[in-house]
Amino acid sequence: MDPLSTAMIILAAILVVLASGIWIYVGLILVATFSLMVFGDMALDRVMNIFGSIILRSSGSWELAAIPLFVWLGELILKTDISARIFRGLGPLVRLLPGGLIHSNVLGCTIFSAICGSSAATTATVGKITISELGKNNYRRSLVLGSLAGSGSLGLLIPPSIVMIVYGVLAEVPIDRLFAAGVLPGLFIAGTFSAYVAIICLISGDREKNPENTHQTPAPEASIAEGYGWFDSLRDLAPIIVIITLVLGSIYSGIATPSEAAGIGMLCVLALTALTRTLSWDVFQSSLMAALHTSVMIFTVVIAASLISTALGYLHIPVELANFIVSANISPGQFIILTSVFFIFLGMILDGVSIIVMTLPILFSIVQSLGIDLIWFGIYLVIMVEVGQITPPVGFNLMIIHAIDGVPISRMALYALPFCFLMCACVAVFYFAPNIVLYLPNILFN
Repeated sequence: MDPLSTAMIILAAILVVLASGIWIYVGLILVATFSLMVFGDMALDRVMNIFGSIILRSSGSWELAAIPLFVWLGELILKTDISARIFRGLGPLVRLLPGGLIHSNVLGCTIFSAICGSSAATTATVGKITISELGKNNYRRSLVLGSLAGSGSLGLLIPPSIVMIVYGVLAEVPIDRLFAAGVLPGLFIAGTFSAYVAIICLISGDREKNPENTHQTPAPEASIAEGYGWFDSLRDLAPIIVIITLVLGSIYSGIATPSEAAGIGMLCVLALTALTRTLSWDVFQSSLMAALHTSVMIFTVVIAASLISTALGYLHIPVELANFIVSANISPGQFIILTSVFFIFLGMILDGVSIIVMTLPILFSIVQSLGIDLIWFGIYLVIMVEVGQITPPVGFNLMIIHAIDGVPISRMALYALPFCFLMCACVAVFYFAPNIVLYLPNILFN
């Protein structure tokens, strides 16, 4: 059987197994084992020996140590009042803009993303504060919820990013360069979102003419009070800015690796929560257990991805597919368009980490053969995963907002649709102006 047909069968098998509801890592391991036994004509004991060495190698990666620390950091912020302090501090900065406090969604998600690295944690934390607060002031609901869904996905792009760590480990790309590459695109997309909100509000106003009842009770401690001044804003934002500077600055200056920087950030957040007297034993324990649960899930999927990648390598599928793409004279632009459609489809049924670990083993050799920069492709892949976070039926950001506000998923998808288009438009900008992505890593690490 030719490699293209084999690849299609394996991909179809992965989709069928995942659609069955089985755990993702179990499904990938089953497909990897099936592929080597059927297409590689290997005995089961040989497959197990190969997989044993791969599991030990992939699970021992030092770069993966950053994941539980960044996840735990985000959980601590989620369960304490740090997030409320961020939004109180943002009030004076956004009130004078067209759209007013709606911009606190975009800026809040941008700041929180630079601490946490998780899209789900970013959306949940910001949403619990701003949905009730902005609903109380009758801000346009479609913009409030849509901007939250779109901006919440920036947790995957703005460093430190858990998804970038997974991509860096699997593609063997320096994670510090990936982090640097995500800064300008993340700020560019955030600025695009804010510009869109401002334009819509200038055209049609920022308030609902017939406000819907959001049945939310505003949280007093999170209220963005009208009397809140610039000094108060600086007082609340300063500790967060210091933590972001320490974490990212230590990476870009070469003082610390991403894993060591995660430890620095974790210690800073523990110290801040202790100083503000919001760190209790219950908060410590519950945040640690939540981080453990999420981290184990990510690690099992990464290990399973290493196994499927090994199976495809033994079958020579990535190399053969790369040769086929090159012989078909497909341009890099055509390849990006085709993969974008494919990623949007996958985003409707899979989470971000699963999309990366499932597709990267096949796409890696093709990307190299087309001469596409692996750093640029990593940022592109993360943005397309972000689009998947706000596309139904499995749009995790949509589900989180639904759980907070009760808005139907179908309506939430319509609210988020303009932000999907904006992200796709930004991808086109980055394709024609790749220096937006590559400027910082080239300056900092060359």
